[in-house]
Amino acid sequence: MKIYLNINMKFGIIVFPGSNCDRDVAWVTQELLAQPTRMIWHQEEDISDVDVIVIPGGFSYGDYLRCGAIARFSPVMQATVAHAQKGKLVLGICNGFQILTEMGLLPGALVINQKLNFICNQIPIRVENSNTFWTSAYTTGEVIRLPIAHGEGRYYADAETLKELENHRQILFRYCTEDGQITQEANPNGALKNIAGICNRQGNVLGMMPHPERASDPILGYTDGMKVFKGLLIAVVGV
Repeated sequence: MKIYLNINMKFGIIVFPGSNCDRDVAWVTQELLAQPTRMIWHQEEDISDVDVIVIPGGFSYGDYLRCGAIARFSPVMQATVAHAQKGKLVLGICNGFQILTEMGLLPGALVINQKLNFICNQIPIRVENSNTFWTSAYTTGEVIRLPIAHGEGRYYADAETLKELENHRQILFRYCTEDGQITQEANPNGALKNIAGICNRQGNVLGMMPHPERASDPILGYTDGMKVFKGLLIAVVGV
């Protein structure tokens, strides 16, 4: 799929009232990867200057009604739909994933965790498909460790949607054991098929519940999440 880029890969990070992981992402893109980055307030309508839109984690609009239900009506999200339809890249992390499903840019929904609790942990994740922009720096079957922090992260979709996700290799990340086994015991929130992240059919829109930006700086002791961002640059612009 052709990706339309400017000379640099410019990241735009959407900021809603209640976002709290926006600066974490900016630290990775602007400081660690030295890519042009700007913070985009949720009321903006013109995002034509950016190549990659990142919808960060947090609690947009305080999660009123349900996660992402109000954020979907922000002017910037209408612009994000147009951005995605042009083949440009969109990454939704945690609350961002929830917003993408509310918008219809990704299928399914994120519902309350199976045990009705908020989960904050660092867990193993298996990479299911390395042949995408987002996962090109990984290998298929690789087990990585990423943080999760959510109360409504249980992925749900009907049987037909799940079948299509499997058939088109749109499931990019699954919760797993330390040795890569997909088991119910390794599933922290009850997500169907242990799904932790999916992309759209075209591959330019990714939603994931784990936080790669929180596992990118060496000072934190582990950097498995950096490959999401660095691999993207390698796959698209060959840096």
